Amino acid sequence: MTAIGAILALMPLAIGIGMGAQMQQALAIAVIGGFVTGIPLLLFVFPTFIRIIYSRKQKS
Repeated sequence: MTAIGAILALMPLAIGIGMGAQMQQALAIAVIGGFVTGIPLLLFVFPTFIRIIYSRKQKS
């Protein structure tokens, strides 16, 4: 929820709305990209890897 809130808050900067937004536009796009990439990794990919690692340890 925090990441989604940050993405929504950075949208006006990424679009270029507001005074001085042109200077911050690249940073806003990079941060939004990081959040969009990080959310699925944190929620799905890393727990799957951890489960695979622990299941291999229990088998041996």
